[in-house]
Amino acid sequence: MIGAMAIAASTAVDLQNGRTGAPAPGTSTAPPVRAVPAPAATAPAAAAVARPTPAVTPAAQSPVPPGNSFNFATIERFARQRAGESYRDRSPALPEVLSELTFDQYKDIRFRRANALWRDQSLFEVQFFHRGFNFDRRVQISEVVDGVPRVIPYNPAWFEFGRDVHLPVKLRSRADLGYAGFRVHYPLHSPAYKDELIVFLGASYFRVLARNQAYGQSARALAIDTASASGEEIPAFTDFWLVRPAQAQQRSLTIYALLDSPSVVGAYQFEVRPGAITQVEIHSELFPRRSIAKLGIAPLTSMFFYGADPSAHRFDDFRPQVHDSDGLMAQTGNGEWLWRRLHNPRELRVNRFMDTTPRGFGLIQRDRDFAHYQDTDSQFERRPSYWVQPLGDWGRGGVELVEIPTDESIHDNIVAFWVPAGAVGAGHPLKFNYLLSAFSQSSQWPPGGRVIATRTDNAAIGGAKPRDDARRIIIDFAGGDLDGLDHSQPVQAHLTASGGRIDGVSVERLPETGVWRVIFRVIDLHAKQAADLHCYLTLYGEALTETWTDQLTLQSDKSI
Repeated sequence: MIGAMAIAASTAVDLQNGRTGAPAPGTSTAPPVRAVPAPAATAPAAAAVARPTPAVTPAAQSPVPPGNSFNFATIERFARQRAGESYRDRSPALPEVLSELTFDQYKDIRFRRANALWRDQSLFEVQFFHRGFNFDRRVQISEVVDGVPRVIPYNPAWFEFGRDVHLPVKLRSRADLGYAGFRVHYPLHSPAYKDELIVFLGASYFRVLARNQAYGQSARALAIDTASASGEEIPAFTDFWLVRPAQAQQRSLTIYALLDSPSVVGAYQFEVRPGAITQVEIHSELFPRRSIAKLGIAPLTSMFFYGADPSAHRFDDFRPQVHDSDGLMAQTGNGEWLWRRLHNPRELRVNRFMDTTPRGFGLIQRDRDFAHYQDTDSQFERRPSYWVQPLGDWGRGGVELVEIPTDESIHDNIVAFWVPAGAVGAGHPLKFNYLLSAFSQSSQWPPGGRVIATRTDNAAIGGAKPRDDARRIIIDFAGGDLDGLDHSQPVQAHLTASGGRIDGVSVERLPETGVWRVIFRVIDLHAKQAADLHCYLTLYGEALTETWTDQLTLQSDKSI
């Protein structure tokens, strides 16, 4: 979640109609068009948001008409009906003894595994979260069996209350306490143990894991007015329906959900398919109650404290790198692959990459080497990458990247989502379907050469005094056809800059690693104007890599 904030800097880059980078690998090149910065609004930078995630606003479940099987159309009908009503908070108040729990005390309320839904009946099992701490809102959870839903009542006997949780017995037995969320378990690694697979807890947040991963970034169902001067509105899931697997060995799970907020009601279907790459197919229909200035579709939320660039190490921390994700990756409607490394800036940054019919975007953890993190507890090298692939034509709009300053790694300070170009008005339903993939490494994302490192310095060359208006950029590429090229091949760097001027370009294959390195300077930088940079490698006019893109300022050495 991001609290009330105003945009401190915003850049709109059109990657579809005005190219600023490489075409898809294997196609011919064409002169790029400079990116045009959007007008910037000035305001104090907002603070990043501390975990855990925000609380949930639940609601009562609607009945299913007799003779009708329960399916996504049922959820759509519920959402349409509720959108015609005024928004109201449907959750009973949480007793103070629960709302005042510390996070450590809340963690001491544990679900008893033996009481898991579908235990020993299915590959999937479900455990529930008690309300308490910041998770003060109740969500109503139902099971759907043979097309018929039934509410799962609150049962205090399903929980173990630790010795530091002092709840009166009478309070524990209150039927209206309910649940804050749930998590699904599945044998990802061994048939002897069911690992956590997907968790729904807090507002519209959820986390999903593939094999050999540890929790990192989060996904959300929807974002409203994120990084806007008006402040962010937080939609929340209020009801869930868990469809019991029809066979004991069924390897997919269906979850329905109802989302609500003052501005919109949403119907959601999640089809979860676990594996080495866990996929969640998401279908959504949104019913706005009123106009929405900025609607964020398929939002992803992550943490970036600092990365591999030595100029970014302004914190007293022994770890070489600290982040859940290190870049935004996107594939545009015309097939171009884009890589934008993440920043922990001095001021709030908001950039939107304009496109038409996007093919995908995601927050990626590309560096998988433990030696680059040295953190045995956090295991950043095991954090999942999330890739969003639209199902159908999403039309015109842009991928928005929000980077929030933070001085602590406990904060989620990175957000990415799709913003449709058209107006969002009351009474006009919207449908967005997509496939969310949690993965560690994949040769298809992207299919060609990729950026593996970016470094910067003060552009001093040969002992010369550094210029006040210059920076030097070092980019390493590897993968795809690059790996099979001899050093004598005339690989070229295709470079553009809007703001500043490029000189001193060199391209070489490093004999020690086989990596192809591009070095160049950006000079004539302006103190108050960011330079949008783009770089990709070509051979005889054919693109070999994704497009590296970045936003450079004279303070970049202190804000990356």
